[in-house]
Amino acid sequence: METIYALSSAAGRAGIAVLRLSGPHVRLAIEALTGRAPGRPRLAELRRLRDPDTGMALDRGLVLFFEAPHSFTGEDVAELHVHGGRAVVAAVLAALAKIEGLRAAAPGEFTRRAFEAGKLDLTEVEGLADLIDAETEAQRAQALRQMEGALGNLYEGWRARLMKALAYAEAEIDFPDEEVPGDLIEKLGPEIAALSSEISAHLDDGGRGERLRDGVEVAIVGPPNAGKSSLLNRLARREAAIVSDEAGTTRDVLEVRLDIGGVPVTLADTAGLREAAGAIEREGVRRALARAGASDLRIVVAAPDAGGDFSLAREGDIRVFNKLDLAADVPAGAIGVSALTGAGLEELEAALRERVGTAYEAREHPVITRARHREGLRDCAASLSRAGGALARGLDAELVAEDLRLAARALGRITGRVDVEDLLDVIFRDFCIGK
Repeated sequence: METIYALSSAAGRAGIAVLRLSGPHVRLAIEALTGRAPGRPRLAELRRLRDPDTGMALDRGLVLFFEAPHSFTGEDVAELHVHGGRAVVAAVLAALAKIEGLRAAAPGEFTRRAFEAGKLDLTEVEGLADLIDAETEAQRAQALRQMEGALGNLYEGWRARLMKALAYAEAEIDFPDEEVPGDLIEKLGPEIAALSSEISAHLDDGGRGERLRDGVEVAIVGPPNAGKSSLLNRLARREAAIVSDEAGTTRDVLEVRLDIGGVPVTLADTAGLREAAGAIEREGVRRALARAGASDLRIVVAAPDAGGDFSLAREGDIRVFNKLDLAADVPAGAIGVSALTGAGLEELEAALRERVGTAYEAREHPVITRARHREGLRDCAASLSRAGGALARGLDAELVAEDLRLAARALGRITGRVDVEDLLDVIFRDFCIGK
């Protein structure tokens, strides 16, 4: 196994840079750079770092050593905390490259080694990636819970129950003459039904976790000259879109990224919806309709000088009556605003926070955050349904056992922990076979 190294802090000029090493040659590398063996594990030591070939001083920094298996990767790990100038970092990286047995790490290789050492399961790995990428408070909270094992523990708990149910079925099949109760297979029905119900409820979440992770899509739609671009600029608090009195100036979809109630939102300004005058505007209208159809939420804008009605609105839309400076009467069910003066904007923002936050805010219980989780859970639910059906029809235990095995494997694929030894452990622990 090679020892890997990489810059773990962000690239560029900074006060401190952190370089990480992991593998069997970490002790050798520390000695080559500092002239001394590693100190006590987890104790920071201030040392001078030198080029291993020339002895030239590179920097003075903190050296931390984490002894295997008590480290992030399960291997010997070291961290070098040096000054964050580009020249310093480049010099230390070049020095590490000269040490035999060391090589630059590939993207994600430290985390992969942590997974292979059993330090993290796949859901925790994904949670770590999401935590690094988190832009909002709600994303951070959801990613941290997943990284700390909330999702993996839930799935592993279900898989453990499946393995036990499978062990019961296998025991009746393989050990009919041993001290195993003969009616175990009939007792599996309630557990299969309970697991099916729990997993189905988990799947029926409206995609909340994925939406929070990826962001909520909100489209602003309406006729030309309703003030959609002006409204976008007000919500974004910057001049993101060109505003003009000329109708049809927005030809393409313009996006801005916002943090609304801790949830990442992509707000899209679309072309005015009308009978287009030319090929370019027709394409803009087509894109506007496509974006509106694919969005999670729509803000439908009307104005007194642009028709003044909400004929484009549908159930669930936020209706905004713009240009209050031109008309004081606001249609029932609409929020009156003036993108010109900012009047009514607080009410609109509150409505957005309520709609987006209520639907997609981070929750205490674990939620599905990726399509592959949902796919694995659906496969598991389908296998459980087949197992329950086979049991109800009085089919052979072998058929029930096979579907339970497939259900357990589907969950194991999500966490990355699929081990046939688990089944044997359950059999020999719960039944005194071969005594």
